[in-house]
Amino acid sequence: MFDLLMSADMMVPDPDGMTDLLVSKLGIHKHERWRQAFDDHPYIAHFLRVHKSLAVSPTRVEPQWHLDRPNPGDPMFHEFLESLKTFQGRHRPMLTHSIVLSLKGDKFDELVSKLMRRGLPFRMAQRTPDMPFDRLWLGATPEKPHYDPIVDGGLCIEIMPMEPLQMPPETFDVPPQEPRDPKPGDMVRVSARGYLVRDLDETLRRLSANLDWEPSAPVETISGEGYRRARMGFNLPNSATLDVIEATRWNSDAGVYLNSWGPGPYYIRIAVTDLAAKAEDLSARGTKFTWIESCDAVGGKALIRVDPAELRGQLFEFEEC
Repeated sequence: MFDLLMSADMMVPDPDGMTDLLVSKLGIHKHERWRQAFDDHPYIAHFLRVHKSLAVSPTRVEPQWHLDRPNPGDPMFHEFLESLKTFQGRHRPMLTHSIVLSLKGDKFDELVSKLMRRGLPFRMAQRTPDMPFDRLWLGATPEKPHYDPIVDGGLCIEIMPMEPLQMPPETFDVPPQEPRDPKPGDMVRVSARGYLVRDLDETLRRLSANLDWEPSAPVETISGEGYRRARMGFNLPNSATLDVIEATRWNSDAGVYLNSWGPGPYYIRIAVTDLAAKAEDLSARGTKFTWIESCDAVGGKALIRVDPAELRGQLFEFEEC
């Protein structure tokens, strides 16, 4: 259905400081041209890369924050964003401003037409000189710009066309691009973004009925992690997946997090060329982490789980590519 998970985002009050922390603690790449801030759209966002090539790693890591100033480019967005914070829980350490999905070519037009035919609520932002393209949010309307999970089952989805992202042509190569001369421990791509929900079946029902979006494989029960997982894939094979998760045990990591903070964004998982070498790199950076020798979430292979206290409450993981 969708082509790309555009970013794994996090709303943090100091996105510049968070960017520097991700660079120093994890080795993620930043560049001054990847920082976005406009006068008519009062926010700061960094579109960081785990690999410098977007063809290799098209899903970016996005620390961002919206400033408490008038928003002439999208006057309703502040009210909508406040409703998203309320829906997720304002004290939640991990908050999303939207799960941003992208569609290539005519598929965006077809989706909007489908939403209108089905009478589903959505809101579009006006085009501006800074953002001369369409952006769409599910579960809200211009006359009622407050998020409702009725369309996307609580995933807080934003949709935009692929073309404004200006992806390099080789992004669409088949077979997909791979890193050239990777070194041990190099990050390759964002492989998955986790998202906790209370009722996985209900979320999937809404995605199917409203968006015709189905998991890329049957729902899995990951017993060792204490959750059920639906993996939502994308047409770009190098895109991260969106892993929609329902906790099955209260005392699993996912169950404790859900019952402490509520549903919403969970892990950001990054694939690397040599997991042991990445562990050495993290140790050299002074980054605290747990080495899990065999993790059901990655097929029984090893997994690194970074201590969220190192990253202001954000949960990052590393797996072998």
